[in-house]
Amino acid sequence: MSYQVLARKWRPRNFASLVGQEHVVRALRHALEQNRLHHAYLFTGTRGVGKTTLARILAKCLNCETGITAEPCGKCSACQEIDGGRFVDLLEVDAATNTRVDEMRQLLDTAQYSPTRGRFKVYVIDEVHMLSNSAFNAMLKTLEEPPEHLKFVLATTDPQRIPVTVLSRCLQFNLKQMPAAAVTAHLSRLLEAEGIEFQPPALQLIGRAAAGSMRDALSLLDQAIAHGAGKVGTDDVRDMLGTVDQTYLLRLLESVAQADGPGLMAIADEMQSRSLSFDAALQDLAGLLLKLAVAHAVPDALEADLPERERVMDLAQRMDTEFVQLCYQIALQGREDLALAPDEYAGFVMTLLRMLAFRPEQAMNRTAQDSSPRIREAAAPRGTPTGAATSRPAQKPVGAAAAPPGGFDGNWSALVGRLPVAGAARELARNSALIGHSEGAIELVVPKSMAHLAERSYLEKLKAALEQHFGARMSLKVSVGDAGTPTAAAIEAGEREVRRADAARAVQQDRFVKDLVEIFDAKVVDSTIKVRAEKG
Repeated sequence: MSYQVLARKWRPRNFASLVGQEHVVRALRHALEQNRLHHAYLFTGTRGVGKTTLARILAKCLNCETGITAEPCGKCSACQEIDGGRFVDLLEVDAATNTRVDEMRQLLDTAQYSPTRGRFKVYVIDEVHMLSNSAFNAMLKTLEEPPEHLKFVLATTDPQRIPVTVLSRCLQFNLKQMPAAAVTAHLSRLLEAEGIEFQPPALQLIGRAAAGSMRDALSLLDQAIAHGAGKVGTDDVRDMLGTVDQTYLLRLLESVAQADGPGLMAIADEMQSRSLSFDAALQDLAGLLLKLAVAHAVPDALEADLPERERVMDLAQRMDTEFVQLCYQIALQGREDLALAPDEYAGFVMTLLRMLAFRPEQAMNRTAQDSSPRIREAAAPRGTPTGAATSRPAQKPVGAAAAPPGGFDGNWSALVGRLPVAGAARELARNSALIGHSEGAIELVVPKSMAHLAERSYLEKLKAALEQHFGARMSLKVSVGDAGTPTAAAIEAGEREVRRADAARAVQQDRFVKDLVEIFDAKVVDSTIKVRAEKG
């Protein structure tokens, strides 16, 4: 007997065996159980998520010899003929190859006749968006008032191209892409039933590569079985897919975190020697940076069974939130620039070098002790007391709480310009107004529109910069509200506007400019005048 591919052999035969579309199955079950049947259904979704499969199951539910049911028997002649693709009253049409109006009229002419074998005639029109406008118009009347024995099931990957006159006559169900975890679990059950040896990480690679399509996952699984000579191994699947081992990406980010340029280049050369796809590498690198961002913001949301979870949490402690966000943008932009680079290797290396070049100074000196307590708590081994995981080691006092050397005259705007701080913490300083200060203490206020800058981590960085500047312990308090006094950013903006206005007047009064205006009837556009930055 000839071999049957897994996608066909394991095609779901009923609602219970359909994976990942519970929201659609629930609605169809209720409709069948209550006999509230519509005459036209539209299934939308990307390739391989089960649109045609769902249409065949629905046809079985409508024509099963036990009656209209949400649980077709699968044993009667109608069920078996539908499964075998030979049921005379189930007509499947590929709209991509039958786009013309004449073909649609011919199809609709046969719709008036009663079913030959079943209870209903079921017309399944796949990729319905490919029909011409004339073909859509031809089917509108029948679609609106079909014979009682006729049911339409339309399927499409592009519902935006279907006329609204057709959409309004259908019950529309959007099939979701399969989560990678659901795909992996299904492949695992399938291989156990087939008696094929496999390694779980290999199925995770296939689940990610399938991009939400169960049919693609089964096709890749067939290929993996052939590639591995009857077994599904992680290394074989990785070679087959050309995917990048996560350890390469983790090593890359660890080198970036340590500002290790030579190490970074060595890893890139190693990846090139293995002929790995640099486009896929940047895509996966962005995905890894997303995990780091999640570890910063919501550590508990990071998957508990993530194989590289411990190394991800360690990296999250060593890289600032702002730096992770910056690297994510650099990775996305680098992937977009690959086509413009001299070659993929050059584009990949340049992307990595950008991460080093734009690396904030604070990130270079960052240590695990400076990380978020929530990250340390999530990264701590199970059983570690919460207090031990979140407490910070005692730091050596910088100095006694006293007035800063030389005193502080209350000119916050001038002080901001001298503080060793960057990123979001600097924006906190620039957009704050001073509302009070005393010996070793400063109190600020930020407007409500900038309330997001009052985050604790930014406040701690600004406090550290103040202590470094004054060489003494400082107390910093930041509230949200209206100070009634201008912020450093507002003062800077005002000074820039004064300089720009002065420059505009100088340009207007320049003799050469006056001659140009007079001779050529020209006009000076003040908004285009730029003030040259002062060197100092």
